[in-house]
Amino acid sequence: MTAAQQQQAAKNFAAYWKGKGYEKGESQPFWLSLLRDVYGVEHPEQFIQFEEQVHLDHTSFIDGTIPATHVLIEQKGLGKDLNKPIKQSDGALLTPFEQAKRYILELPVSQHPRWVVTCNFSTFYVYDMERPRGEPEIIELANLEKEYYRLQFLVDAGNEHLKREMEVSIAAGEIVGLLYDAFYKQYANSESEHSLKSLNKLCVRLVFCLYAEDAGIFGHHGMFHDYLAAFDTRGMRKALVELFRVLDTKPQDRDPYLQDDNPELAAFPYVNGGLFSDENIEIPPFTDEIRNLLLNKASEDFNWAEISPTIFGAVFESTLNPETRRSGGMHYTSIENIHKVIDPLFLDALKAELNEILARPRSDSWRTRLLTAFQTKLSQLTFFDPACGSGNFLTETYLSLRRLENMIIADQTKESLGQIVMRGLGADFAGIKVSISQFYGIEINDFAVTVAKTALWIAESQMMKETETIISIPLNFLPLKTNAYIMEGNALRTDWETIVPKSKLNYIMGNPPFLGGMYMSEIQKGEIHSIFPDVTGAGEFDYVTGWYCKATEYISSKNIHCAFVSTNSICQGSQVITFWKYLIEHYHVHIDFAYTPFVWNSEAKSQAKVHCVIVGFSRTMSSNNCRLFSSAGNYKQCAQISPYLTDSPVVFVESRSTPICNVPKMRFGSMPRDGGGFILTAEEKTALLQSEPLAAQWIRPYVGATEFLNSKERYCLWLVGADPGEINKCPTVKKRVEFVRDFRASSKAAATRKFASTPTLFCQIAQPDSTYIIVPETSSGKRRYIPLGFMDKDTIASNLVFLIPNAGLYEFGVLMSNVHNSWMRLVAGRLKSDYRYAKDIVYNNFVWCTPSPEQKRRIEQTAQGILDARKLYPKSTLANLYDDVLMPPELRKAHQANDRAVMDAYGFTKGTAARTSESACVAELMKLYQQKVSEPEK
Repeated sequence: MTAAQQQQAAKNFAAYWKGKGYEKGESQPFWLSLLRDVYGVEHPEQFIQFEEQVHLDHTSFIDGTIPATHVLIEQKGLGKDLNKPIKQSDGALLTPFEQAKRYILELPVSQHPRWVVTCNFSTFYVYDMERPRGEPEIIELANLEKEYYRLQFLVDAGNEHLKREMEVSIAAGEIVGLLYDAFYKQYANSESEHSLKSLNKLCVRLVFCLYAEDAGIFGHHGMFHDYLAAFDTRGMRKALVELFRVLDTKPQDRDPYLQDDNPELAAFPYVNGGLFSDENIEIPPFTDEIRNLLLNKASEDFNWAEISPTIFGAVFESTLNPETRRSGGMHYTSIENIHKVIDPLFLDALKAELNEILARPRSDSWRTRLLTAFQTKLSQLTFFDPACGSGNFLTETYLSLRRLENMIIADQTKESLGQIVMRGLGADFAGIKVSISQFYGIEINDFAVTVAKTALWIAESQMMKETETIISIPLNFLPLKTNAYIMEGNALRTDWETIVPKSKLNYIMGNPPFLGGMYMSEIQKGEIHSIFPDVTGAGEFDYVTGWYCKATEYISSKNIHCAFVSTNSICQGSQVITFWKYLIEHYHVHIDFAYTPFVWNSEAKSQAKVHCVIVGFSRTMSSNNCRLFSSAGNYKQCAQISPYLTDSPVVFVESRSTPICNVPKMRFGSMPRDGGGFILTAEEKTALLQSEPLAAQWIRPYVGATEFLNSKERYCLWLVGADPGEINKCPTVKKRVEFVRDFRASSKAAATRKFASTPTLFCQIAQPDSTYIIVPETSSGKRRYIPLGFMDKDTIASNLVFLIPNAGLYEFGVLMSNVHNSWMRLVAGRLKSDYRYAKDIVYNNFVWCTPSPEQKRRIEQTAQGILDARKLYPKSTLANLYDDVLMPPELRKAHQANDRAVMDAYGFTKGTAARTSESACVAELMKLYQQKVSEPEK
């Protein structure tokens, strides 16, 4: 089915089902028709399953599942509100999505869906379970004609060829690991730098030989295997040394008698490219284990021609020590994730341009000229990855460009084979213009540099094979005629202009190291400070920010477009108002496209999972042409993307010391700075009271974020106003005070030493004399709501929480709402994936609603409802109650009521986008913030 046919089918489907939709009677025909008529599933009744049983406290049925694509469907009748809770048989009020999540809990893990679709015949809500708390993608039936591609995931089980490549590549990496370990044990001094570098080079050479014999590059299949198999274990080392020397020697420069002495060795071709040029490489003696591994497991039992150079390059690099990988901050990248960067950066536009040309009739005299010009354009594009690792971004980009070029060659072959013959068909076919010499990279690890070059050579070989298939004539791959420019070095200390002049560059891309400020070495922190010498707060920047700044300086006014994968923290909290403000004000950087936070997975055996974003940027302003992607790959067109990755103008939420609205002030809790002298466990409290009952007057409950969220008991000595004579009667208490004095007096920090003179008191005392709201500074990012609570004045709040004195139910209700939590998610920082609340950024910049008296009473009522619902589960901690899966129905219902009450007070009424979409909600809040900060000071 062509795109035009599918579009027409979607139009017909939408027209037929408009206004129809009885849940029980028409659900199955609706989905069968959609799969068959719009998405081309020949036997949809075999593809989708209906009414699968699931056992809760009763037997229930899942409306639909598609096992092949990991989809679960919850269908409702026409007109049903997909955001509205529906009463279940057990009395729980659940939205269709919450109902689906309840079903998922009862399914085997292997049957958990990637996608949940809730539908009411007129609207599809699509939830990506990689982000189970993320917003749904909303697709209207009326728009299906234009947006049919957004439901393609229903039938797209993934490219089976790609799956096979992935499996083979990962298996190849495991074989390399076995060889690596076996050779490592044979080195006389395996820890020496020379031996380790030799081992890395040896593995790269062996991989190339194994690939070359299976891909037919050397000559006949199994040529490398047969040559080595002729030697016993003791003779294999010398045989390998001789082979490497021959592979690096041109035929005319070889021993003229080699053909007579050793015809098997003489048959090997000259490789070129420098891969075999180092004759000082140290090769240790072979063992029977190594011989068996190489000849049987690596050669006879495995086909290296099937590997994906993009995936294998990364897996190959995993033979390095895991500690080495972690210290460098390297993470490996899936092909799917690479395309999240390169597709919107350049590949989507190139594909569209080529498809437009190919759509022209063959009778069009301009068609051939346009194709030739487009192929020339492909060959003149230049790409640069300044943190290229094993070269997977460069390799996948090369493969993508060559596939486009092969489409042109195939089209011209069909049109006139004779014309291609005139251009040089045959062993020296000149029709291939795209070259790996268009690719540049910097990589700090010498082994990764070699892997990257080898991966590109393998990619070049594979694409040449595809071209051979198209033109039906064999082509010569060896000797290697081109080379990628991958340089070893520190990208943050290298002048990029010396690697590739900006005058010839088009795109910068990559996946720089994922390291937060607190995890960087002193050397890395020094690099960041040297790049941002005068920027306040640069010490807290993530390591990746160095690449952003180097890129923006490098591209200057040139029309070069960039895209980096980055830790999500650079688009949240304080880094937006320090790092991004600096880039935008000094270099006029413009965000062209972006992916909002998602989990970045790799193909490596030890997967690195981090929450990250993708930011495409340039210094060329593109009006109304920005694309903001969700994790599912859907996007919305934006006039402008803010550094918070929202569809809104560039606004910086600056730190402020007081609230922007007239509300109670928030402050830190009290800081002991005592070395633990004032703090008591429950056991220590009991022991102290047994020996010194007089101390009871000074013992107070002590609560930080951990204690508050997990109901953990801790206590402290609160000696404010304590009589010295009374303290003297309690030896243990006095000893603790002396400990605090000595701890402070011996501190390196002058600010701490000065408090040694008041050892009975916390360094900073912020305890209110009334009930207060407590706000944990750090809370799990998996929660929809940060749990807050009320504390009495006798419970001492630590400096790991914030507190709001003089606040009541109304303030509690607003702060517990999804409106405030949406704002928090936008501007708060992150500690890994956890929320990191900040009073000066989050609370003090939050624009409060202006409710009517009735609306305020309603918020107070719903706030009390939340507290009442919590009391129904006295054995559960707040951490348990606010687990998105375990949240009790009464508490969920109370929060939903509170959310509606607060949204009503903001004017986010039913039917408005801000009512159902978090991105729309924060966009409205950002507008309110802009209005507030632009108001003249009173």
